Amino acid sequence: MRPQVIIIATLLLNASLFAVNLAVALLSGSRAVLSQAIYTVTDLVGSAFLLWGLYLSRRPADYDRPFGHGRERFFWAFVSIVVSFTVAGLLALSVGLAQIASPEKITHIGYGLLVLGGTVVASIAGIYVTLRELRHARETLGSLLASANQGLKSIFYQDLIAIFGAIAAFVGLVIVYRTGDNVVDGLTAVVEGLILFAAGVVLSAESREYLVGRALEPRDTRLILSIVERDPRVSKVRDVHSMLIGPDDALLAMRINFRDGLTTDQLEQTIDQLTAAIRAARPSVHHVVIEPES
Repeated sequence: MRPQVIIIATLLLNASLFAVNLAVALLSGSRAVLSQAIYTVTDLVGSAFLLWGLYLSRRPADYDRPFGHGRERFFWAFVSIVVSFTVAGLLALSVGLAQIASPEKITHIGYGLLVLGGTVVASIAGIYVTLRELRHARETLGSLLASANQGLKSIFYQDLIAIFGAIAAFVGLVIVYRTGDNVVDGLTAVVEGLILFAAGVVLSAESREYLVGRALEPRDTRLILSIVERDPRVSKVRDVHSMLIGPDDALLAMRINFRDGLTTDQLEQTIDQLTAAIRAARPSVHHVVIEPES
């Protein structure tokens, strides 16, 4: 999959949506549309963080980071989630509560409805880009949502929540138009803020396990064990330890008891062959350390 394509497409869409939503929010005075503008600009900043993290993660390994910089993507994905969801949610809540406490008249409702409809269309286009890239990589949406790729998952959720938020704002403006109750506009912004904040809390909690260090999925570990234990030169696998050091990068360390009678050359050849077999089965396991048990 090409994460940079998804991130850049998101940047361009959010930049356009922010400009249009902000212009209409200032023209109409709608806090619901202003909440959408806040959300798109925080998405814009969050996507920039994701792109920066992707750039940093591709730097070669060095003395301080012997296994590479893959975990940069976990960190910047976490920062992006905090900005795109939690901060945006709090800001939307504040403008919505301000409208409820001191309602201001909403004007140019037609423009507001038009831009919210455009927001839905643009967000659907963003989801289409993600799905297209998944098909290009022969992956499914389910595999993405179950993966460690927090950055791309957050982009998908951003587009999904933007659709729900825009629909809620659309309904709110229609109610304001029909009833003249400007408080509804503030209530709509509060609903948008609560949705964003809740999503930010959930995604931030999910990011924690990748930041502190998470092992490979149990099914991947079982597959690797089955490959190693099938080798006739292996007597017993004593220990298996793993850690994700990037969305598509993992470290695996194993302590293996080999059959008696293997020469040093045979032992080295066996380790090389096992390493190749593990990487062929799970290409994301870039770093394999096998320690023969003495």
